[in-house]
Amino acid sequence: MMHRRSFLGVCAAALAACGKPAKIRLALNWKPDPQFGGFYAAPYQKHGLDVEILPGGAGTPTVQMIGAGSAEFGIVSADELVVARSRGNDVVALFAVFQNCPQGIMAHASRHLTSIGDVLKEGTLAIQHGLPYARILEKKYGFDHVKVVPSPGGDISAFLRDEKFAQQCFVMSEPLQARHAGVDVTVFPVADIGYNPYTTVLAANAAQLKGDPDRAAAMVAAVREGWRAYLDDPKPTNSHMHDLNPSMDAATFAEVAGAQKSFIENSRLGAMTAERWTTLIGQLADLGDIPQAMPAQDCFRSL
Repeated sequence: MMHRRSFLGVCAAALAACGKPAKIRLALNWKPDPQFGGFYAAPYQKHGLDVEILPGGAGTPTVQMIGAGSAEFGIVSADELVVARSRGNDVVALFAVFQNCPQGIMAHASRHLTSIGDVLKEGTLAIQHGLPYARILEKKYGFDHVKVVPSPGGDISAFLRDEKFAQQCFVMSEPLQARHAGVDVTVFPVADIGYNPYTTVLAANAAQLKGDPDRAAAMVAAVREGWRAYLDDPKPTNSHMHDLNPSMDAATFAEVAGAQKSFIENSRLGAMTAERWTTLIGQLADLGDIPQAMPAQDCFRSL
């Protein structure tokens, strides 16, 4: 009679032989919300994948998780990826959700400002000073005539109290909160100053990618299909994400999904170009965030 352990070992081997996929971890850098809609809508099983999505939060080190192998795939920003590569983390981008950066500066519409430079002429600016685009703003316009204070994150209380208070924002988040509170706003995208990194980028470890390129190609195919489905009809996936993240109400899920669509749509969802990566690398080198420029082709793969 076969021993129980031996029997289980035979079963496991049989399942492996039948091609049962190994569990793949996808680490998010924030809670489930519309910016990840296509990842939750993706038909992974159809593409032979068994994917576990790991929700994140403030400061989730997804780029380090990919490099260390604690997640096979993760969500990063393009500038974060370039800096990580300069420090020896061989991580590469596979799919860029946001074709245009959704970061911006939010000001009261009552001020009648016409450019991002006008924001810096008076009042208060709440911004995370270490961000590359914050330093580009300072270099381009100077902060001599504005009071710079730390970013309050997603809190808009100070903004609502003070007409001359401006703050960094995610264009599908804080501006919607302000309008719901009855305050009209003007949003100046950071892309207006020429800083436009891809964001919500699916990335993987280069060694893992080289060892199993078919899995990476299947992942990208599933994600692209998921994003197409989510953009066409976000309701089913929003309902699922709302169950995972009840702090965001159903109406906000729908509103954000609609607002972000123009930042994502492209002739080929998720596509990236060497030209955009080269521009970003040059900007980060000029800022001193990386010691020297690197080949754009090292940073991403077209699958």
